[in-house]
Amino acid sequence: MGGAVVDDEPSDVKAPDGGWGWAVLAGGFVITGFSYAFPKAVSVFFKELIREFGVGYSDCAWISSILLAMLYGTGPLCSVLVNKFGCRPVMMVGGLFASLGMILASLATSIIHIYLCTGVITGLGLALNFQPSLIMLNRYFSEKRPLANGLSAAGSPVALCCLSPLGQVLQYHYGWRGGFLILGGLLLNCCACGALMRPLVGPKKPQDQELQAVDQAEKKAKPQKKLLDFSVFKDRGFLIYAIAASIMVLGLFVPPVFMVSYAKEMGNEDTKSALLLTILGFVDIFARPTCGLIAGMKWVRPRCVYLFSFAILFNGITDVVSSQATDYPGLVVFCIFFGLSYGMVGALQFEVLMAIVGTKKFSSALGLVLLMEAIAVLVGPPGAGRLLDTTHNYMHVFLLAGCEVILASIVICLGNFLCIKKKPDEPEAHLENGAPAEMEKLNSLPEGGTTESEQPDGVRAGSGKAMEGAEESGGVGNPETAL
Repeated sequence: MGGAVVDDEPSDVKAPDGGWGWAVLAGGFVITGFSYAFPKAVSVFFKELIREFGVGYSDCAWISSILLAMLYGTGPLCSVLVNKFGCRPVMMVGGLFASLGMILASLATSIIHIYLCTGVITGLGLALNFQPSLIMLNRYFSEKRPLANGLSAAGSPVALCCLSPLGQVLQYHYGWRGGFLILGGLLLNCCACGALMRPLVGPKKPQDQELQAVDQAEKKAKPQKKLLDFSVFKDRGFLIYAIAASIMVLGLFVPPVFMVSYAKEMGNEDTKSALLLTILGFVDIFARPTCGLIAGMKWVRPRCVYLFSFAILFNGITDVVSSQATDYPGLVVFCIFFGLSYGMVGALQFEVLMAIVGTKKFSSALGLVLLMEAIAVLVGPPGAGRLLDTTHNYMHVFLLAGCEVILASIVICLGNFLCIKKKPDEPEAHLENGAPAEMEKLNSLPEGGTTESEQPDGVRAGSGKAMEGAEESGGVGNPETAL
């Protein structure tokens, strides 16, 4: 592993916006599906686990919560490994871990064993696949990045539509142990997806021996790349995003985790209850690419952070209103609107982060923001499960989740509008496809990035270094291209 090619993007290589990038997108589609759908799909087995081990809803909710906490909390570790070894080897090892965890969980004799195997080992394996796939997607796409993000994010609902009914069928025919074993085999596909993550290579230029010797000397004198760049915390845009995202995930994942159990509590049969997640996922499939197309529009892309805020608000209001559902048709309506809003959030969350920090710092920024979200993820579903065990009323669970998500939308919207708004005495920069058109402005600036007033609304950083690496990243704040 130490001899792997580190896929740090060369400075003279632009994102191809196609070509092998579509294969990278296909791999990211599968990885995103497993990473986000698995914690929800596992909830199909909760009823059997409760019967097997004599535990409560809150105890089973810890399985999904630990999975998500590992997916988020190991972000800095993933950043360090990717910066040291490259995306491809990290993803292939992660696929082995993900599969091993589910296979070992099929032999569990207590709920603690499932926490360790499914939660920790499988969660770590999925994390080692998820973050590198996003990094590679950001390197291969620039102008088409919003669409690529939307298509990749659509892997989550597609996998949910498949894994939820598949889990129900496996449980019926083979029990939860056989279901875990077969799902562990499916996760080996992560290794194949990792093999698709080919590093970008710069064009070879003919050089004589003297020039080659000079280049080698320059490479040796070049300072070693930071494995984890903490300078992103100097960017006010990043701080606002990280705080809002941490609040959002407190309630974002709660409804899908408890949806199936809620339907079963109403007296619906298991297959009919699991169908709700399929409905949610089906709507989500179309919501994500559509939102990606909208985010890539000329007028919308510089303001995608406000579109992201609207998506979060829409999701929270859906939770609050739908908490009053008392029958199966009401839950179906809830799943339709929740799938729409959830798809919008999924398509925009990493596009906005890419726009704020740029390509060079995206690996570190992603790892750090996922770590901040991990604590909230670890508290959210179990806290909702404890509330359910105390009140025996799902209405309170959905109300709490909705209020937390609404608060997040307020934080990111007001934070960007009040703290990062443009100076009123300077004219708005001319935009072309969501980015400043004049390349001369960049050349006249000090080394480190653009000025505060020239960055697009909503992603303007407090420090000039916030847009470092803008030349490599397409999207908001990229002065070279014509979210």
